[in-house]
Amino acid sequence: MHPPPLILASTSRFRRELLARLNVPFDAVAPGIDEDHLPSELPQTRAVRLALAKARAIAVRRPEAVVIGSDQVATCNGTVLDKPGTAEACRRQLALQSGQLTAFYTAVAIVCIDRHYTDEFVDITEVQFRALSPAEIERYVALDEPQQCAGSFRSESLGVALFERLRSADPSGLVGLPLIRLARTLRALGYLLP
Repeated sequence: MHPPPLILASTSRFRRELLARLNVPFDAVAPGIDEDHLPSELPQTRAVRLALAKARAIAVRRPEAVVIGSDQVATCNGTVLDKPGTAEACRRQLALQSGQLTAFYTAVAIVCIDRHYTDEFVDITEVQFRALSPAEIERYVALDEPQQCAGSFRSESLGVALFERLRSADPSGLVGLPLIRLARTLRALGYLLP
């Protein structure tokens, strides 16, 4: 018996590339949900809420499919670091994180309506930034163009040079989709993985 179709509720190329590493066929579909903050919402709570909303938005249209939703919220000293969007916003975020610890909450929700299945989990990665000079920040932003990345860096690229250390149960979580736990879940759902 074949497992159900697998859908990634995301338009992120980073998440698509990560899921492709598991060598399981899947489609990627834009969930089209509102990603606004709610007042007084904790970063981890926000990440879970949005991951579930993304997965459910697709699952109601494709009840036979297993749908993966994911969201990441970064925070440094109580400030939520959304995708910066501009080079100037990147420079501000990196200056804020210079010499500081930033926590990344990456939530994953898996929903299959026909199987009455819902699961969710959160991977937490802590990144200790080294002290960054304005010139280093300027050079990094110009080279890596991290405007679409929460925290204003790409750890899978040059951004790793900004760190002193990181602590995580799953390094792929920092990029946007924790594969270790996701692989375990997909195996349990009948997908063939190594």
